[in-house]
Amino acid sequence: MGFTVTSQLDQGHVPVAGCAVVVAASLFLLARRRAPLCVLACVLAVNLSLNWFSSLGQHYGAATVVALYTAVLHHRAAVGAAAVAGCVAVLHFVHPVLPAPSSMDFVANAASALFVAGAAVGAGRWQRGAEAQRRLLAERAVSDERRRIARELHDIVAHHLTTMQLLAGGARANIDRSPEAAREALVTLEGSGRTALREMRHLLDVLRAGDENDEGETTAPQPGIGDLDRIVGDSRRAGLPTTLTTDGDPRSLPPGVALTVFRIVQEALTNALRHAGDGAHVDVRLTFAVHEVRVAVTDDGPRPGRPGRPVARGSGHGLMGMRERVALHGGTLRAGPEGGGFAVRARLPLPTDRQETYA
Repeated sequence: MGFTVTSQLDQGHVPVAGCAVVVAASLFLLARRRAPLCVLACVLAVNLSLNWFSSLGQHYGAATVVALYTAVLHHRAAVGAAAVAGCVAVLHFVHPVLPAPSSMDFVANAASALFVAGAAVGAGRWQRGAEAQRRLLAERAVSDERRRIARELHDIVAHHLTTMQLLAGGARANIDRSPEAAREALVTLEGSGRTALREMRHLLDVLRAGDENDEGETTAPQPGIGDLDRIVGDSRRAGLPTTLTTDGDPRSLPPGVALTVFRIVQEALTNALRHAGDGAHVDVRLTFAVHEVRVAVTDDGPRPGRPGRPVARGSGHGLMGMRERVALHGGTLRAGPEGGGFAVRARLPLPTDRQETYA
């Protein structure tokens, strides 16, 4: 519009009515995203009308370019090609200012329309690619979060329910012949239940982080290295002799690494409680090196002639979850039979900056 008025001023006159028509016609472009083809048809009709009744049509081409670009961008290739062909036909063969169009005029009009169409197609592809990438990233984030929640739920529920099942079985077996042992087993079972509820509450607090309803509430810290004594003690009280050994120079670990170490030991002990068998002994060994921490949980299997424990077999999600946890920190994990029993060994790299400290 500014270009139109300026060109008319240079010629010494300003056709107010014609300029008003140009302004009104340009308002069509406001609806170009809702109805691109209709807007393109209206813009072409205005362009032709202006050329029939005034010389303003030659300055209305920018609106045609914008309308054509939007039509090609928001429609399929066939519709876009039809819009380009229609623009070339209208502007070249029906244009009253050019009663005898030359081949060069046709080539220029066609090249201009194809350039606009090409720009729109390129922009459309980029837009669709960016949208697909955003959807992929969103789906991946949701999938990762689901796996993380599944890992936490599995580790919490599987470990504590396995321990509680064994403790309940021991209490039932001893309730007549050794009431004190049965009472101790029930007390431990109660404590294991409270711990499971506490860890579940912590997980829910983390999932609800930022909720206005939780303002002012204190979130319990995540389990870590300091909680290994507790789960090793639970394993002993469930009837599985377990030892915890620490080698190297113990130090604080990044929260994520500390939680991973805890979950590896927890899951390995759960598997030992289920499958190691009577008479088995479990050794939990934590080794602090300069650039890594190593975790090893090994059992020597059941004693000869002793049956395995009557606990339902797991689904295999625990080992999968351990591998996923270790992979997130760039570590390695090996799990399999060893020396008549079963061994889980993990290596987790640590930050190289020795000055970095963690709570």
